[in-house]
Amino acid sequence: MSSTSVLEPAPPMTPRPPAPTRRRARRIGRRGKVASLPLLAVVAFLVLVPAGFVLLAAFSKEVPRPGSIGLDLTLQNIRVLTEAGVLGATLNSLIIAFSATLLALTIGGFLAFVTARTNVPCKGFIFLIGLMPLFLPSYVGALAWSLLGSPGAGLINVAFRDLGMGSPVNVYTIGGVVMVMAMYYAPYAFLLMHSSMSLMNPDLEDASSVHGGSTWHTIRSVTTPLALPAILGSGLLMFILILENFPVAQVLATPGQIDTLPTFIYRLMNTSPSRGNEASVIAIVLVAAVVTITMVQRRILAKRSYTTISGKGVKARTLPLGRFKAPVVAVALVYFLLAIVLPLLALFLSAIRSSPYMQSFASLTEPGALDITSFAHVFTSEVFTTAATNSVIVSLLAALGGTILAFLVGYTVYRTSSYARGLLEALSMVPLAIPAIVLGIGLLWTWLVMPIPVYGTLWVLIIGFVAVQMPQGFRGIAAAIQATDRDLEDSAVLLGARRTRAIGYVTIPLLRVAVSSTFLILLMLSMRELTVPLFLYTTDTRILSIAIYDQFENGGALQEASAMALIYCAIMFLLSYLPRRFGAKNGAGGA
Repeated sequence: MSSTSVLEPAPPMTPRPPAPTRRRARRIGRRGKVASLPLLAVVAFLVLVPAGFVLLAAFSKEVPRPGSIGLDLTLQNIRVLTEAGVLGATLNSLIIAFSATLLALTIGGFLAFVTARTNVPCKGFIFLIGLMPLFLPSYVGALAWSLLGSPGAGLINVAFRDLGMGSPVNVYTIGGVVMVMAMYYAPYAFLLMHSSMSLMNPDLEDASSVHGGSTWHTIRSVTTPLALPAILGSGLLMFILILENFPVAQVLATPGQIDTLPTFIYRLMNTSPSRGNEASVIAIVLVAAVVTITMVQRRILAKRSYTTISGKGVKARTLPLGRFKAPVVAVALVYFLLAIVLPLLALFLSAIRSSPYMQSFASLTEPGALDITSFAHVFTSEVFTTAATNSVIVSLLAALGGTILAFLVGYTVYRTSSYARGLLEALSMVPLAIPAIVLGIGLLWTWLVMPIPVYGTLWVLIIGFVAVQMPQGFRGIAAAIQATDRDLEDSAVLLGARRTRAIGYVTIPLLRVAVSSTFLILLMLSMRELTVPLFLYTTDTRILSIAIYDQFENGGALQEASAMALIYCAIMFLLSYLPRRFGAKNGAGGA
């Protein structure tokens, strides 16, 4: 009997990559180390050069101008800080920012809590109420409230006079500015705090209840401390945005002879002769205040741990409101009335009135008192068509450029081993610490000095928008890149594809929802930007936000300005709807 031996087949040997592929890989590695340097130069130019010109002007005798940068240094400009007007503007800015932040936190926190943690009726509608003011530009809201609450001809005061109650409302006060600021910045607190409260682990709250804590005691001693990062984060963000806000303060504070730091800087820039050097000193103080507040907030949050989300699935507790359901809904509806309904009605009434002012609502019943042709006049006017065309061109190109730059920076920081990745990320976030009015001044001087003929064209607006919106674009793309596994892209490279081809055919399609959402967000931000273009526009490069602002400043064009503002609001609401619709469609398609 013969035995037969069965031979096992030898395992296939992995072929060694050919020499050209290995050499190309080494070349890619060397190139990758320095790939961030040109990008770093672009980002630094967009951000640091304008900031540098502001810093230089603060210690120079002359502001930068074509053919002259102004290197004749001096410390005399610092004396502006001792002027009574500066001290008063600083105090007003701090009072308004602090008070409006507290009020916005109260409004946003209330709406976030009732929608995330209670059984309030109409929860979806109340959630929408919390979001809607975000899509109505704050300066349009301020313009509408100037129509509603001016002490003489405000619509609310007209209604009170019709009732024989005098004119009790005056929005041109610190209280009026605080109220309007708070209403239109409360959605920031709402979004951040709603997310935190929705994801909160209920174990600690259950432990409080088991040990005899009442519902309100648990909210005060457990829920609120756990939400502290969201409260401080949104509070810091709103404080900075309110502190540097120019349009609302210009519309509501200036008529009441109330100065804030941004309006004081703007007035110095527009006096004759211009006091740009002294404005730069105040601008640096504003930047220093923003940076200091940011550092303090980080130190506070670094002292404790706030982690409550683990790998175990949790669902936040829902608290029954009982007899408080109706009052809670009523409070939400009052906010909706003040932030959305009344401003839009005021703009509409102003747009269809034949006369810009009225003494009584009874005058609306007179023949010829109402005229709806203002919308037709706006649509056919050269001012609107030019501004709308410029807005579309600038916003589309700025959103496209900002999205491309954000992707390049995000990919370089999180997917490569390039030099200076950390510095590139830090520079991309610098515009958050530079108020828009400061960056606008710096961009003005930058492109006046540069030999490239950009100033006076739409390109300077596009560049300015890309610079000021860089942090929003970078964070939107970076979060998606960090959440996406790079194995598929690396697999394409291992199979012979070049890295650029793998990015184009693998990575970008995987990030299509994030990329499209970032583009639409930057598009919306570009459409609503006012402060930066205020320093960069010319007669031929006006955009919609500037056109509306100019029309309101010219009281004789109040009807056309109101009609244009309503059209503008409709555009903004449409743009706010597109990201959700487009993102949901792509998400469904990719599932």
